[in-house]
Amino acid sequence: MAEHTSKQFDAELERVRSRVLQMGGLVEEQITRAMESLISGNMELIDKVIGEDHRVNAIEVELDEACSHIIARRQPAAGDLRLLVAVIKTITDLERIGDEAQKIARMAKLIHAADRQHMPRLDLSHVADRATAMLRQSLDAFARLDVSEAMRVVKQDEAVDDEFRAIMRQLITFMMEDPRTITRSLEILFIAKAVERIGDHAKNMAEYVVYMVKGRDVRHTRIEDVERELLE
Repeated sequence: MAEHTSKQFDAELERVRSRVLQMGGLVEEQITRAMESLISGNMELIDKVIGEDHRVNAIEVELDEACSHIIARRQPAAGDLRLLVAVIKTITDLERIGDEAQKIARMAKLIHAADRQHMPRLDLSHVADRATAMLRQSLDAFARLDVSEAMRVVKQDEAVDDEFRAIMRQLITFMMEDPRTITRSLEILFIAKAVERIGDHAKNMAEYVVYMVKGRDVRHTRIEDVERELLE
């Protein structure tokens, strides 16, 4: 980013960047705990994930206000303005990822309250690990302003989508073969969709990094076209 004569302005921008990464770490922890609770049935952990969503929401509000105040007071231009716009968009996606983690925990609570009766045998850990890794890589790309890392995240979204579709097909098969599994299968499908949405939000965040660094909005653009433009 461009250097400023105002050290205070630099400090304000750095505080915002650091707070975004803290928010990202909290959200990543929420996902991990939600998936752990799905496997273990630990009701205390489930309730913790559900109850702590307000912390993510509070940070979003705090950062939104901080960015608005900086824009109003400092009237930043070029790269600094792109940074603040990217932050505002990123924290929205992080808040929504937090919502998805809460949904996973709520479904875990329903599943374990029913003693996992008629539970189809299906492992979601791989797709969840992939989506969580996408989030982590997006945050790393944001921290280091790394466009190459951001593009790697964008590419991974298709693999998460493919896994979600495969899970959906398996669940349909379970439900057709044994109607008693329908309720649990729909709950698992809801969890799988939440994981797929986490991947979507991580992809969005990676695209904001490209915008922040290159000034190029790459949403709704083919990956091959973006890579060609970036190389040029």
